[in-house]
Amino acid sequence: MLKLTFLGTSAGVPTKQRNVTALAIECLNPHSSGVQQGSRQQNTQSKKSRPWVLIDCGEGTQQQLLHTKLSLHQLAAICITHVHGDHCYGLPGLLASAAMSGRREPLTLIAPKAIATLLEAITLTTELYLPFALDFIAIEEVLAEQGDTNKVSISLSDQHQLDIDITPLSHRVASNAFGITQTISRRILNTDKLVADGIPASALWGKLQQGEDVTTEDNRQLHSVDYVDEEIQRTRIVVAGDNDAPNLLSKAVINADLLVHEATYAHEVLNKIRAKNPDYDPMHSSAQLLGEFAQAAGLKNLILTHFSARYQGFDNPNSKTPNMANIRLDAESVYKGNLWLAADFDQYMVDSAIGSASNQESGQEESRVQYIGSARSD
Repeated sequence: MLKLTFLGTSAGVPTKQRNVTALAIECLNPHSSGVQQGSRQQNTQSKKSRPWVLIDCGEGTQQQLLHTKLSLHQLAAICITHVHGDHCYGLPGLLASAAMSGRREPLTLIAPKAIATLLEAITLTTELYLPFALDFIAIEEVLAEQGDTNKVSISLSDQHQLDIDITPLSHRVASNAFGITQTISRRILNTDKLVADGIPASALWGKLQQGEDVTTEDNRQLHSVDYVDEEIQRTRIVVAGDNDAPNLLSKAVINADLLVHEATYAHEVLNKIRAKNPDYDPMHSSAQLLGEFAQAAGLKNLILTHFSARYQGFDNPNSKTPNMANIRLDAESVYKGNLWLAADFDQYMVDSAIGSASNQESGQEESRVQYIGSARSD
C-alpha cells in the first residue's frame, strides 16, 4: 500500500495556501511488525520500515516536510520529472539538510542529466558536502536502453520491491511521468494440509515457509512448494510531470490504481490562452482534458494537482472569483470516476487487494483510494 502526502500543489509560483510541486509517497508493508488494523493503521508502523519516495522538489519542500512525520533518513529515492524550477529548485537545500541531519545511507536520484549539472555547479560554488553517496540515474539513459527496460528497481526488503518506470510526456522542456509499482509478497503456510498429512508442528514448518525442502524423522521428503502459497499485493500509481497530451500515458495507466496529474487550468481558460496567441504552446493540461482521458482509459481514481495561482482554494461554483469549483466542474463534466483535487498536506491511502500473481497481472484485483486527512493534523 502507498501513502501519498502532497507537499506542494501550485503551478509555477507558490501562493499563501499552496507551495510549488512536491509529492511524498510512503511504501507501507502491512505485514511489518507493529502494524495494527484500522483505517489509520500505517501510522503505528515503525519509521524504519516506512521508506518513501519524493516526486519533484520545488523550492521550500524541506520546509513543508517539517509539518509532516516524514524523515529524510528513510527517503529511498528522489524523482524529478523535469528541469523547470517549480519542480527542482528545492533539491539542493533538501540534500544539504539531509547531510546536516546525519544521513549516511546512499540515496537514489532519478532525474534529467541537467539536474546533475545543477548539483555540480552548486557543490562547487557553495562548497556543498554530502556525506552520503548520491546514486544518480539519468532519465535520458534509462529511456535510451533498448527493449522494455525503462524501469529502475529498488529492493526495500527481501519481500518488498519498488519498481519505478518512466514515460516521456509533452512539455516545453523534456518532461516525464513516473510509474510507481510496489510489490509485497508473503509466504503463507498451509497448516491444514500439513496436519492432514500427519506432519505435526515443529521447526520443519518454519523451514518450509522459508522455501526450504525438508526431510521428516521418518524420511519423508517434503517440498516447500506443496505446502506454501504465495500472496502478492501489487499497488501501482502513475505520477505525471507537466504535460499537455494526457494520451501519452495510455500504456502507463493500464492496471494503475491511481493517476496523479496536473490540471493547471479549467478548459475555458486554456481555450482563451490558445485563442489569444495561436502560436503559443500552453504546455499544460486542463481539468477537462484529463477527465476525458481518464474516462476513456477506464481509470477509477484520479487526483488533480498543480493548479494555476489564479484559482483560489475554496470551492464555490457561484463565486465570480476563479476557484477550485471551476477545476472540479471542468473534470466532472466528462469524468465519472473517483475524483479529488489535491491541497497541500492532503494525504491519501492507495490499497490494492491481496491476491494471486495471476489475478494481479490481469488487473482483476480491486483497489481502493481513500482520503485520510491532512498531515498538519497528525
